Amino acid sequence: MQLDDVDDAIAAAVFRRLVSHLRHRSDAENIDLMGLAGFCRNCLGDWTAEASGGTISKDQGREAVYGMPYAQWKAEHQGEATPEQIARMAESLKKNPPADA
Repeated sequence: MQLDDVDDAIAAAVFRRLVSHLRHRSDAENIDLMGLAGFCRNCLGDWTAEASGGTISKDQGREAVYGMPYAQWKAEHQGEATPEQIARMAESLKKNPPADA
């Protein structure tokens, strides 16, 4: 089965489960997600905005993912990134596919 063969309703349910999981796991910081996988909650929010064709703003997309405004989540859950985390993120991002892939 190819990804495009997955029904949109199933894909939407999976997305919602992923977002719910990330909301619960506030201990998994964005910088660590970026360092490991090259994406984070902000990316999911931004991708949501991009996929909407302009009907959802970047801020609205992020709020949909965080369940609150990003600034609030950041104040409540995000620590200062270490130089090691930033370096790991930079190396990880080099492995990401082009945005249009």
